[in-house]
Amino acid sequence: MTQEELDALMNQDLDVAVIEEESEDVIEENEDENEAIIPPKATHDNRVVEQLDTVTRDSEQKASEIFDKLDGISEYISHVENEAENIITILKENSELFEKLLNCFPEVETFKIFYEKNHQALPMVEDIIEKSQMSADEILTIMDTMQYQDIHRQKIERVINIMRSLLRYMNTLFGSEIKDEERVSSAQHIIGDKDNEDVVTPEDIEELLNNFGKKQHKH
Repeated sequence: MTQEELDALMNQDLDVAVIEEESEDVIEENEDENEAIIPPKATHDNRVVEQLDTVTRDSEQKASEIFDKLDGISEYISHVENEAENIITILKENSELFEKLLNCFPEVETFKIFYEKNHQALPMVEDIIEKSQMSADEILTIMDTMQYQDIHRQKIERVINIMRSLLRYMNTLFGSEIKDEERVSSAQHIIGDKDNEDVVTPEDIEELLNNFGKKQHKH
C-alpha cells in the first residue's frame, strides 16, 4: 500500500477494491516463502498504537521541559551580559579618573597601578560578554535542532492515525452483526492438520451421524 493510498484512507476516499487487489498480491508473494512469519502474542504490553501514543506523549513532555531549561539559561546569559556591560562602564570611568589623577600626580605610584589594573580588566570583561553571546547563539541552535524532534513526533502521530484508520477499516471489513455467543460451533481444525489432537476424523463424523440417527428413531 502506498503513502498516497494510506492518506486517502484517512480521508475515507480509498477504493476498497484497491486494497483487496494488493492484498491478494501480497498473499501470493507470502505463499512462495518457506517460513511463515508468526506475529508476537497480542497482550496489553505490546499494543502498537498505545506504545506509540506513549512515545509521542513522553517525547513532547520531555521536549517541553528541555525548552524551559534552555529558556532559563538564556535569561541567565542575558543577565550576565547586562551586568558585564555595567562593569565595563565602571571600569572606563575608573580608568579616566585614575588617568587624570596620574597626570596631576605622576609621582603617586598607586594611581598608576589602579589605572593599569582597570585598563587591563576592560578586555577581560569584554571577552566575557563575547563568550556569553556565543553561548546564547549555541542555545538558539539547540532550540532549532529540537524543532526536528517535534517534526518526528508529528510523523509518528500520522502513523498512529493511519493505523487507527486501517483498524476501523479492518473492523468494518471483518465485522458481523452476529454475536459470537449466537454462532454455531465452528470448526477449529480440518483433516490434514498436523500435530493436533482436536482434528475431526471420518470415524468421528460417522459415529456422530449414527448417534443422531438413533435419536431420530427413538422420537
